[in-house]
Amino acid sequence: MNDGNAAARVIQDLRARATAAEPGTRLPSVRELTAHHRASPVTVAEAIRHLAAEGLVEARSGRGTFVAPRAAPAHHAPDLSWQTVALGPRRSGDEMQALLALPPSNAIALSGGYLDADLQPAAALGAALARAARQPASWQRGPAEGRAELRAWFAQQAGSGLRADDLVICPGGQAALSSALRAFAAPGDTLLVESPTYLGALAAAHAAGLRVVPVPADDQGVRPEHLAAAFERTGARLFYCQPLHANPTGATLSATRRAEVARSVRNAGAFLLEDDYARDLQIDGDAPPPLAAADPDGHVIYLRSLTKSAAPGLRVAAIGARGPAGARLRSTRLLDDFFVAGPLQQAAYEFVTSPSWNRHLRALRAALRSRRESLLAALARHLPELQPPAVPRGGLHLWLRLPDTADDVAVTRAAADEGVIVFPGRPWYAAEPPAPHLRLTYAAARPEQMDEAVRRLAAAIRAR
Repeated sequence: MNDGNAAARVIQDLRARATAAEPGTRLPSVRELTAHHRASPVTVAEAIRHLAAEGLVEARSGRGTFVAPRAAPAHHAPDLSWQTVALGPRRSGDEMQALLALPPSNAIALSGGYLDADLQPAAALGAALARAARQPASWQRGPAEGRAELRAWFAQQAGSGLRADDLVICPGGQAALSSALRAFAAPGDTLLVESPTYLGALAAAHAAGLRVVPVPADDQGVRPEHLAAAFERTGARLFYCQPLHANPTGATLSATRRAEVARSVRNAGAFLLEDDYARDLQIDGDAPPPLAAADPDGHVIYLRSLTKSAAPGLRVAAIGARGPAGARLRSTRLLDDFFVAGPLQQAAYEFVTSPSWNRHLRALRAALRSRRESLLAALARHLPELQPPAVPRGGLHLWLRLPDTADDVAVTRAAADEGVIVFPGRPWYAAEPPAPHLRLTYAAARPEQMDEAVRRLAAAIRAR
């Protein structure tokens, strides 16, 4: 007996009967259908479940199978026009949705903010989460600011500038960033940012009602003389910065500029929000310590996430500040979502304190180097005019300047038509961009895909 063909016959028969009959009509029994179609009872039962899932029939225990009630036909299309008035002006967010969109299955991704699945330590994370889930204590509430042992690990990683009590655990870096902007600035206040800067920071600042003022940066990070001038001109009290492998440019704040930036912040009586997202994404040499490690007077608000260096589903980050600023931050986080799920915190702690963490970081460094070099080699072959002026020593991205006459958004659309996904430079600027750029992510595609990806990108650029 061919159960597949029999199931199809039963489904076709029952669908025809249910469609023709009135709701509530009793349909043939399982025994009758078994005999009629020469099918097994299991096959008939599966057919009934299939049609029940479609809403055509319903099985009543001990009574049989009946035609399901039909939804009453709508007399008119829903009128949602009232929402236009209730919602008010449109808010930003389209760029973030585009950044997080999953690429088509037939495209090569050179965009995205997370590691390719091949680079994620899924097995080690799964094992850690399974162990955590079996511990009854992990399901209990725990401290609102997060598990003490996990906060202590983040504090140790930040250097001598912060203690465990200064930190609070958050469900990812974006949540921590949003909380910090609301904790240290009020709607209408000024936020200084590097230009260009992380798109998520711009989106969070706009959502918080902040006035964003860009400060020029180059391949050595933010330019201190412009930062000092911006503080003096605007009276800002908060500067958002990614000193290590900034997204999107990959720039690292140079040793000489670190002290100058700290002096400008201190002289302005301001805070520096240090987003240390790339701490675990170093490729060449050793990364400089966080700015928070040399901050005796509590000007630095320190943020570090595990999501970028592990897996998108590991939504665990820590943010902290010293003194009253830390208390302000902790109270803001409490209002946002109480606390991060205990099993996730426990799994994160078990993972980062196990040998698996260091093994993962060693393998990740080698894999990112291979992918970066493959992308650079492909650019040299197919688009030599777009070679980056400086190769980032870590992070996930290359920042490429297009010809002045190019439209980066149009190039991005054309590239998608060719089957390669890249991201335009325009959304990373708080003001008008000085030139068109593309951000290419080397963490999202395998080394053997890079040549074909850049070949497609070259075709898109030259076709315009």
